[in-house]
Amino acid sequence: MTLREILEAAASETGGAEVGADAEGATTWSIGGTVFASLSPDGASASFLLDPIVANAAARTPDVRRSPRGPGWVDMTPRIVDGHVHDRARAWFLSGHRRLTGPGA
Repeated sequence: MTLREILEAAASETGGAEVGADAEGATTWSIGGTVFASLSPDGASASFLLDPIVANAAARTPDVRRSPRGPGWVDMTPRIVDGHVHDRARAWFLSGHRRLTGPGA
């Protein structure tokens, strides 16, 4: 399974996410114009906008670092897409979506 397949499957579980592309050709998912997930053009890395507390924990997992996009963003560049990567990418996609659509959003 690829990161693209994981994110597309997660997107199918959500409502209202808009799929687009940024200036560099990355695939983006957004709510109301706010991007919460992005997949690089080559599909090798994904970025997620998370609650800052979740992002701090996420940045300590293998193949993940804080993103230059700003606070709450992490970049995932896995060497191998295994079950752990699948679970994290799916969870972070859904978390980013909930952050923008949940109560108080």
